[in-house]
Amino acid sequence: MRRIRARTSPGPGAATEAGAGSGVEGGGTGDGPGFEFTFDGRPVAALPGQSLAAALWSAGVLSWRTTRVNGRPRGAFCSIGTCHDCLVTVNGTPNIRACLLPAVPRDRVTTQEGSGRAGLHE
Repeated sequence: MRRIRARTSPGPGAATEAGAGSGVEGGGTGDGPGFEFTFDGRPVAALPGQSLAAALWSAGVLSWRTTRVNGRPRGAFCSIGTCHDCLVTVNGTPNIRACLLPAVPRDRVTTQEGSGRAGLHE
């Protein structure tokens, strides 16, 4: 199992640079201007300190994973990292818990289907 190190905030300079001119308004959880990451190629607004799951919810996205067996939709359920229903692929790394990982400017987040290992068997 791959371990993912906790990420820290990109710092005030990085957030300011990413948020400048993006048109994303702050006013929520963190200090500093908002920024964007992409989810399945679409821009999603986020605030510093906001988890990926919270940003996706704020954007109206409630499901970003499907189950291995029946392909049923899943999203954030427990929001504390216990249930694993919120798994996503971030910058090509599958099985990231969206409820625990802070959003970072320019992250590429994609829907995870099944175990997220389909591309690893090639």
